[in-house]
Amino acid sequence: MSHTSVWRTHRQYAATAARWTADHWRKEADRRRALRADRKPLVRDARRALATARAIDPEGITPIRHRAERELRHAKRRVPDPLWLFASKTTIGAAVAGYIWLPTVPVRVWLWSAVAVAIAVTAAIVWAILRDRSDDGLKPNAEEAALLKRLAPQHWKEHAEQRGLAGTLTGQPKLTESGIVCAIRLDGQWTPGKLRAAEDHVRALLGARTDLRMQIKAGRRGGWAELILRTRSAADGDDLVWTPERRSLGVDTVTGEAVTVPLGERLLIAGRSGAGKSVASRPLLFDASEGATNALAIIDLKRVEGRLWDHRARVASTPHDVIDLVDELETEMLERLAILPKGQDTWTPTPERPRITIVVDEGAEVMTAADKLPYETETGDGKTRTVNRSALPGLESIARMGRAACVDLWWMTQKPTIGDGIPKQIAPQIGVSICLSVRTPAEARVVLGEDAQAKGWNADELPVPGVALIRDGKRKPDPVKVRYMDKAVVIALPDRTPWSRTNTPAVATVAAPVLTLVKDTAADAPATISAVARVLKAIETADEPVRQKDLATLTGLSKGSVSKAVKTLTTGGMAIRALDGRLTATCRDDTAAA
Repeated sequence: MSHTSVWRTHRQYAATAARWTADHWRKEADRRRALRADRKPLVRDARRALATARAIDPEGITPIRHRAERELRHAKRRVPDPLWLFASKTTIGAAVAGYIWLPTVPVRVWLWSAVAVAIAVTAAIVWAILRDRSDDGLKPNAEEAALLKRLAPQHWKEHAEQRGLAGTLTGQPKLTESGIVCAIRLDGQWTPGKLRAAEDHVRALLGARTDLRMQIKAGRRGGWAELILRTRSAADGDDLVWTPERRSLGVDTVTGEAVTVPLGERLLIAGRSGAGKSVASRPLLFDASEGATNALAIIDLKRVEGRLWDHRARVASTPHDVIDLVDELETEMLERLAILPKGQDTWTPTPERPRITIVVDEGAEVMTAADKLPYETETGDGKTRTVNRSALPGLESIARMGRAACVDLWWMTQKPTIGDGIPKQIAPQIGVSICLSVRTPAEARVVLGEDAQAKGWNADELPVPGVALIRDGKRKPDPVKVRYMDKAVVIALPDRTPWSRTNTPAVATVAAPVLTLVKDTAADAPATISAVARVLKAIETADEPVRQKDLATLTGLSKGSVSKAVKTLTTGGMAIRALDGRLTATCRDDTAAA
């Protein structure tokens, strides 16, 4: 082996060793820094207690002063030295011990040489760390450098009182791929909520620009808050244009990872006008309409977004079309639940009976327009009767029971308030909430939960458009930059046959043996299920509890079919029979109770 290759190998090993040493040095330094920040306040409290004890007992006669002195010594011992000081003490101690215990001169020379090398290596590592404090090798820009300087504990301590923040103290700020993160210790009566209310004071102390997104939330330990300044995004530089190869909903601005929302969830998509709900939903609508076992249905009374998808989805754009579509979906759902095999929790989608995703675009408009529409129904005696029908009871039924039948409801609204934009029966069934920018914190709490503000889900502070918060029980309140899917891309997608009950195959029947009187119940199953849906719809749309004999007139069914349907509904808990025999739907009772 040549001298050049040997030298190159030695340099590689030296570089690896230096990186390993620097990495472990940084981890240990961070650990000690965190312990010092956590335990130094205990030393300060112990010194105050000792000063009080000395004032009470100047002579040191009582055990109060001795106990205070002992607690101060204990608190000091629990505060570790900075790593550079610990390394210096260790090196000097080794040198002194070597000088005492190794009297021969040659050994001393070797020992002092080793000590000198150790000091030089320690100084080099400390210099490298102080030169670049970022754990990820990030270089702060001019704005971040100024903010890091003002977040330093010494600067904060000097200016906090005049800004109305006395009793708070910052830890060591860190620069990450998503911005600056800094822990703040809260003394006295300070809480994360009070510090969040004093955001203007914090912004003034830091000299931060008014459009810089600032997030204040509870820290990992009691008595601490966490301040996050979104000076940068991990999604910066990424191509956010949607393509078939990039099929995610968006990119996490903190981690830079692709964010997806799986099918089979009941979604709520909310945001004020112009926030980008339609654009954010397009990647999801593509997933819901792609594949042989997926089908998409869209309710869009504005006739804008639905027209883009009418070559791939069933679209209802008039109030009567909406009611007819909801009736078909509810009938399909009840039929699937009726024939679901025993012991199976959810329906298995097939090309013949796929997973159906129904998207309600602007739910508040649907609730108003598709309500109490007159329909003519033929009674059993051949007469016609006008009844009022609404789409909302069927949508509420799908929200409650559709998941097991793979009939999923997605609700979109720009007015996220309970009762106006989100029905009371649908709101509790939502599993995943996607919230773009909203106008008020109250709207953010409706979409993301009552604890949204306290836990950092501040949707009212999101920029417009194209940034969302996704709360599914797993994600943190990290903003997501949604992908942009152009209208031309949607129109150019391949055609799909829209779902319809007329395309659904009949329930499989079992051939009855010849010359037997066994009833073919399988063949009657679709008709029975359709009767149950019609009876349930008549009960839900009635203005008051109805008698069973009136249901035959309202639905046009025979008395026997009505009797069987009522028995199925009352046994399944979908309808309640009062003492006087009148029937009411369970969902209406729940609404009245609410």
